[in-house]
Amino acid sequence: MSASSKKQLRKEQGAEKLTQKQIAAQKEASTTRLYTVAFVVVLVVLLAIAIFVGVNQTIKNSGYKERHTVAVQIGDHKLSNAELNYFFIDAVNTFYSNYGSYASMFGLDTSKPLDQQVTDEDSGTTWADDFLESAKETARNVYAMSDAAEAAGFTLPEDKAAELEQNLNSIDTYATLYGYQSGNAYLKAMYGAGATKEGFREYSTRSSLADAYYASYSDSLTYTDEQIAEKDAEDPKVYNSYSYHSYYMDISKFRIGGTTDADGNTTYTDEETAAAEAALRAAAKSLVSDDITTTEELDAAIAALSINEGEESAASTASTNIRYSSLNSLYQDWVSDSSRKAGDKQVFESTTTGDDGTESLSGCYVVYFDGSSDNEFKMVNVRHILVKPEHPTDEAEDAHSDDETYSAEEWDAAKATAEEIYDEWKAGEATEDSFAELANEKSDDGDGTTGGLYENVIPGQMVQAFNDWCFDSSRKSGDTGIVKTEYGYHILYFVGLSDITYRTSLIQNDLRTADVAAWQEELVNALTITDGDTSYIKTDLVIGSNS
Repeated sequence: MSASSKKQLRKEQGAEKLTQKQIAAQKEASTTRLYTVAFVVVLVVLLAIAIFVGVNQTIKNSGYKERHTVAVQIGDHKLSNAELNYFFIDAVNTFYSNYGSYASMFGLDTSKPLDQQVTDEDSGTTWADDFLESAKETARNVYAMSDAAEAAGFTLPEDKAAELEQNLNSIDTYATLYGYQSGNAYLKAMYGAGATKEGFREYSTRSSLADAYYASYSDSLTYTDEQIAEKDAEDPKVYNSYSYHSYYMDISKFRIGGTTDADGNTTYTDEETAAAEAALRAAAKSLVSDDITTTEELDAAIAALSINEGEESAASTASTNIRYSSLNSLYQDWVSDSSRKAGDKQVFESTTTGDDGTESLSGCYVVYFDGSSDNEFKMVNVRHILVKPEHPTDEAEDAHSDDETYSAEEWDAAKATAEEIYDEWKAGEATEDSFAELANEKSDDGDGTTGGLYENVIPGQMVQAFNDWCFDSSRKSGDTGIVKTEYGYHILYFVGLSDITYRTSLIQNDLRTADVAAWQEELVNALTITDGDTSYIKTDLVIGSNS
């Protein structure tokens, strides 16, 4: 990957909208997965070099005891220490890849062995114990799913099997790349002395089968109009979206006086605290007066507060089309009340509880209601080909900071490339299929397999220009065009509207999530789990060593 591509990737990873990978991640997060498995298992191993290098690279024993000592029995399956260690190491890797930068906030010291860090003083439980329990539960879920798949005659889909085989076959290549004599040596460094290519293949195959069967079962579930209506009637507000402006004022902005000790800690008398609370409440009340009838007037009142003197950016925050489940619990009921109307305003107090159990005012939220949507609209399916602007050389790219814009010439070059691709499509068959082929070949977004397709797009999901084009009231199937966003130039092909409304899709997702969770729980609970001897699990790992 060029430096230019890497730089743009970093920019996109910090954005909230647009890329197919991000949307796919959001969809994945919305599904019920009670277990965490490396679904592209080998990919985790390949990443392990970068995110987890605490395992000794020199393995001095054959791993016989690791492979022949039963660590846990799950149903009829007796897992050796070597087999459970795959799950254990991946549990650690998953945590570290997700939260490594914030490990200390969880109380994890990456410079110390896991089995020497206690997480519960009463029980003496360590981080190693926690990861080991997670590994066992993951293994239990994987074996429950894979057993059910085999009983149903389900086999790994052809494309998934090919992907798995390709990844497994790359182990030797990566072993050489990272200085190991063989694939087995590489796996031993990652997963301990008992690891082998054969054992890892079994682990990877079973994990992939479990995931594929889970996905297949979830996708197979369908719901009648009656079931959807019944679910909707249970609590209609849950499937609405809400828009509002909010502004938070912290008590610290209103405190005056105080006594500071030698350590820099400031305390306030009861009188000083009461005065600050009164001033905070008065300021909040002034922002919900009858004189304020628009968000512009609200922002003007915010800017005029004495606490914001000299502040140029003091203003409310707009929240648009927020799902009920994502509303702040302080004002969730108020915002979602069916009687709420545009222009309604309210103050909500936030409190903290001290060590003595006493509650104290910590701040106030001012909320201005803009409106709500019942989400009874069709979603959009659209294909696109993204052409990003690029600096002419890697050196030029590296000389730019992440937040620096591209030059006019670089934008012009991207536009010219987009127009060339667009003209190439129009000169050919000019069909959706031919557009998809070009997207796979030329788009700077996606993995080259989806034809640039975004399905079930909702308003506000994409950046503004992209969104406006998609939701133009005159838009019809087969429409094409080019729009510019901060990411580059997008050649767009409007596929059409979804078959169901966004509201219906939300209800279906909730029904499916509950049904899949119940199905999975039944399968998992049917497998008893019996602990064995886990002496050879790598519980003494030091996550941050050499990293």
